[in-house]
Amino acid sequence: MKNVAIAEKHATEPFLTDVKALREQARRHIEKGNVSSTYVGDVARTVDILQSVLATELVCVLRYTQHSIAGTGLASEGVKAELAQHAKEEMAHVMVVAERINQLGATPDFDPKNLASRSASEYATGSSMVAMIRENLIAERIAVDHYRELIRFFGDNDPTTRVMIESILAVEEEHASDMQDLLATHEGVRPNC
Repeated sequence: MKNVAIAEKHATEPFLTDVKALREQARRHIEKGNVSSTYVGDVARTVDILQSVLATELVCVLRYTQHSIAGTGLASEGVKAELAQHAKEEMAHVMVVAERINQLGATPDFDPKNLASRSASEYATGSSMVAMIRENLIAERIAVDHYRELIRFFGDNDPTTRVMIESILAVEEEHASDMQDLLATHEGVRPNC
């Protein structure tokens, strides 16, 4: 309810704030770092959500890396290169999410024992290249749906986190498309659109 009251207060205030008042407020609350009174989200809840996003991205890095090394079969070198590229892009997501957690005053949780319980996607291997592609497509679909939900959740309460998730979502959608194309190429089946 506090955040709603703050949001309502900010909605009724004039667009431009007195610069002297901004300076005074910044000095008075310097110990809060970058989380100022204009942040209307729930910092603890946001950090908890981002810890799960971090775990999801780390699991994806591990899965893509394992598949890029273990995959075998016809035309596996091209697929393995694509999976290795996806692993790098997922690691970039790990870094931006970890930085955002840090900006919000918390410590990113990289503890391996917490990954499986916090991740939205699962770490799954496959017995063939096609099985690996399928597992990656499933994981990407989970991430896409989850991140769309998070974008709606953050909305205007935390535009920085929302924009970060939007940029990650764009890459996850591209990964899903890549996995679908690889599946169609290697399995010969294309889903009904």
